[in-house]
Amino acid sequence: MIKDEELFWTNSDGFTISTNKSFLDIEVIHNFLSKDSYWVQGIPKELVRESIKNSVLCYGVYEGNPKDGTAKQIGFARVVSDLVRFSWVGDVFIIPEFRGRGLGKWLMGIITDHPKLKGTNFHLATKDAHSLYAQYGFKQIGQIENRMVRALNWEEVYKGYGLE
Repeated sequence: MIKDEELFWTNSDGFTISTNKSFLDIEVIHNFLSKDSYWVQGIPKELVRESIKNSVLCYGVYEGNPKDGTAKQIGFARVVSDLVRFSWVGDVFIIPEFRGRGLGKWLMGIITDHPKLKGTNFHLATKDAHSLYAQYGFKQIGQIENRMVRALNWEEVYKGYGLE
C-alpha cells in the first residue's frame, strides 16, 4: 500500500479527484458496478468493498470538494500494483450524466502520471474504450503466445468470502 499518501486534484470546473479512500461513496460505486457496468453486473457490495480495501490506489472523481463535505461522487477507478513492475487499472467509470466533459481523460492522465505507476507494465481490459486508453500508451498485447491467464471463478470467490 502507499501508506498515508493522499493525492488531490481540482480542475477549473470544480471537479475533484482524490485517492483518499475515506471519501469514496460505496453506494455510488456498487450501484454503478452492479447495475450499469458490463464487467461485474450483480457483484455483491461486500466484494466491491473488499476490492477497494485490497487495491493499492483508488481514485474517486467528485463534483465539488470532498474535503468540505459538499461533493458528490461521479466517477471511480482502482489500481492493483506492486508499484515497481506491474499495474492493473480497473472499474473505471464516470456516471453517464457527467460524461463528455473530459473527466475520464483527466482521470486516466492522473493515474498514468503517478510517479510510482508511470513506468510499470500497465494492464487493463476494455470492451469499448480502446481509443481512450490508447491516448495513455496502452496497446494491444504483443507476444500473446507468451501470455497466460487463469479464468475468474466467481463460485470460488463467493466461497472465499462466505457468500455462498
